[in-house]
Amino acid sequence: MRIGGWAGKTVAKLGVIPQQIPGGDIYPALEKGTIDAAEWVGPYDDEKLGFYKVARNYYYPGWWEGGTALHFFVNVDKWNTLPKTYKALITAAAGSANLDVQAKYDARNPQALKRLVANGAVLHGFSQEIMEACLKASTEVNAETSASNPDYKKIWESQQAFRNDENLWWQVAEYSFETFMIRTRPKA
Repeated sequence: MRIGGWAGKTVAKLGVIPQQIPGGDIYPALEKGTIDAAEWVGPYDDEKLGFYKVARNYYYPGWWEGGTALHFFVNVDKWNTLPKTYKALITAAAGSANLDVQAKYDARNPQALKRLVANGAVLHGFSQEIMEACLKASTEVNAETSASNPDYKKIWESQQAFRNDENLWWQVAEYSFETFMIRTRPKA
């Protein structure tokens, strides 16, 4: 399966052989049978790359990529030498870019998904069993990395605490609202 980095470590625990293949090489690899599956960004990019022509089965959710987020890394020593105005500009520009990308994908993905299905893609939700196996494997990768890397452990524990609190809020606010809206939307 074409799947990168951290997610590749996770699916390897489940017997998948992860492959690092650039975007432009995924289609030919699927077409030739060099790989059996591919993970990429989402419907908008999947459609642009034509994956539906050579891989009709479209699985969701992409548990390894819960949402679009851009990252911008700066060496802390170099960051500390920057004037406050430069830091403010970089922070604002990075935040703006992240929001812009998220908004564009949120706007483009629904129509792209409709077109994928219209062109023959068949949607399949991952089973509860698969989702639980992926979560277990991901938890193992994070625990193993935390055991050997104190910096990682500190960040991971902070992220887990935030995620748990955020999930509580999303359950109260967003999940209940979106569930209602999905149940009551007009059928097309």
